[in-house]
Amino acid sequence: MDKREVVKRALAFKDIPYVPWHFKFTVEAKEKLLEYLKGKDIEDYLQNHILELGNDIGFFEYLGNNLYRDVFGVVWDRSIDKDIGNVTGTILPEPTLNGYVFPDPLDLRYFEDIPGKIEQNGDRFRLFAIGFSLFERAWTMRGMENLLMDFCVNPEFVHELMGAITDYNIAQIEKAFTYDIDGIELGDDWGQQRGLIMGYDFWKEFIYPYIKRTYKTIRDKGKYVFIHSCGDVDELFDDLVEIGVDCFNPFQPEVMDVMQLLKQYKGKLSFFGGLSIQKTLPFGTVKDVVNETRALIKAGKEGGYILSPSHSVEGDAPVENIVAFIETAKLQFVHQ
Repeated sequence: MDKREVVKRALAFKDIPYVPWHFKFTVEAKEKLLEYLKGKDIEDYLQNHILELGNDIGFFEYLGNNLYRDVFGVVWDRSIDKDIGNVTGTILPEPTLNGYVFPDPLDLRYFEDIPGKIEQNGDRFRLFAIGFSLFERAWTMRGMENLLMDFCVNPEFVHELMGAITDYNIAQIEKAFTYDIDGIELGDDWGQQRGLIMGYDFWKEFIYPYIKRTYKTIRDKGKYVFIHSCGDVDELFDDLVEIGVDCFNPFQPEVMDVMQLLKQYKGKLSFFGGLSIQKTLPFGTVKDVVNETRALIKAGKEGGYILSPSHSVEGDAPVENIVAFIETAKLQFVHQ
């Protein structure tokens, strides 16, 4: 059974030989791990189970001085955050799309490396990612404060903007389906450490209708729907199950009871994440990391779970802790 099949069986809550995993790192954390590996191939070492395809945010243009421009025209400053950055300015200073031209969703840069990646790692589960897929894309264009105010005073504009972003996403998804992929991951952070950024009512009005249409496009093709939303968003899980989500990420133990949710949604919703990057990885001992990883593996043995840190591992995690969860995951082969 290859990695691709193990992931599919886990998502279907079927018997699995071991719990699949996928590990990601920020720039600083990856540098630590590469130094530890002393020239060994990091992908060969990790043995990840998911093949990430696409270019989730569309950072293609470097402007100098740590500034990057994405395909929507938003400029990001990576002086502090080396992986994504902070938005500078706004490309929609007024609540209107007049004069703004959306980028080409079929830009070849999103797709040109897919055949080569599949050829090299075709045994993995193939996941095409669209990051900043709706709410996040909207606020990066309009500004967070402006968009949240628009929810109250310019609702027609918000619906126009969300509809246009959704049209863009669906066009890109349909192009992705021309390749032999397994699913689509849509990244869109809705949560804070406590509750939703916009509240449930606004989420249901301005986000739900558009993700429902997007998820239907994916499900109609018989593909898997993955979503990524940071924060305390478990109040949305029933809605997400209803409209066809297969797997939720990043599954943060700092803001939700991961063990209880694995039981509660068994057979209905899979989870991907769960290992604390805010507490255990940066501040715990190696023993703490091993114990938490083992507990997650034990909970995931009946399917419905992909082992992973609750987000990309940050640079504040000691390399000993990073190695501990990787080696603990790989030990599953020894104990089969």
